[in-house]
Amino acid sequence: MDKVYIEGLTFQTTIGFYAWEKEIKQTLVIDLAMGWNTAQAAENDELAKTLDYAAISEAIVEFANANPVDLIETLAERIAAFLIANYQIPWLRLKLMKPTAVHNATTVGVEIERGSQRLEQAM
Repeated sequence: MDKVYIEGLTFQTTIGFYAWEKEIKQTLVIDLAMGWNTAQAAENDELAKTLDYAAISEAIVEFANANPVDLIETLAERIAAFLIANYQIPWLRLKLMKPTAVHNATTVGVEIERGSQRLEQAM
């Protein structure tokens, strides 16, 4: 399966369990790989037949800011479901990181994989 990816998408949003976290914006970083048949877009050089990573990047940031949650696990699941439903993505791997969460760590986060790479044949 071909993949379209976005790495290091960095944005500010409200996320966190503690009351003080609900009052501030924190930095999150997403790495995203999305299964897609890129040959269809490449055949005639058609943007409409590929995943528009600029539009998807904007949609992720808007979605995260419109849907504040406590846990990065929750946000990762909701972003994945949103992308699959709205862009008909058959498979994705999403890594969501919170680089300021643990003082001694570069970053912490979750990585999830949803959908099936086998669905690519049906596209």
